[in-house]
Amino acid sequence: MDSKYMQNVTVFNHPLIRHKVTHLCDVNTGSKEFCEIVSEITMLMGYEVLKDLPTKMVEIQAPLSRFESPVLAEDFTIVPILRAGLGMVDGLRSLLPTAKVGHVGLYRDEETLKPVQYYFKMPVDVAQGEVIIVDPAFATGVSADAAITLLKEAGCKRIKFMCIFANDQGIEFVASRHPEVPIYAAYHSTLPLNSHGYIVDAAGDAGDRVCGTVSYKPQ
Repeated sequence: MDSKYMQNVTVFNHPLIRHKVTHLCDVNTGSKEFCEIVSEITMLMGYEVLKDLPTKMVEIQAPLSRFESPVLAEDFTIVPILRAGLGMVDGLRSLLPTAKVGHVGLYRDEETLKPVQYYFKMPVDVAQGEVIIVDPAFATGVSADAAITLLKEAGCKRIKFMCIFANDQGIEFVASRHPEVPIYAAYHSTLPLNSHGYIVDAAGDAGDRVCGTVSYKPQ
């Protein structure tokens, strides 16, 4: 992949994140633990993803004096791509419980591997603040591209994309179409996708594992 597509991509190399990613990929990790780890990784990534949120000064009364101190100037909106993205919402909301949540419903046509939209619901003021799109697996990139396009059409200007597993194909596809959108990933795979469009060195179908509809545990 051309290195220019990685210019706006942040891949986390923190040992805690790498440790938790390994457990996500393990077939013996059950749905409950999988959901908990997804949330934990998201929270750890959130400190970096949200580092440029604007702040404002407010005056507070502390025990020994009165002084000005910064607080967030605005909330942000979390937009999970249904259904797997729902597993990442609580991790970010644990950092800011007042964060708003929109939803993009997309499913992938198994034959064409293209996204089909079935739901789109955003806060009324979504275009006024920062928007973080979340989806655990970033493989072909078509769902991320569709979600970003929908949000741009809704007037959003400050969009970020956050995932756990990213692949070269998805990064190149989205970065070429939306070069201004930062991409954050906990793991970057350089291996080719399989015939079904899945990242082979990742956790399988993240939506199934979050919802418990499929188990990869050996029988």
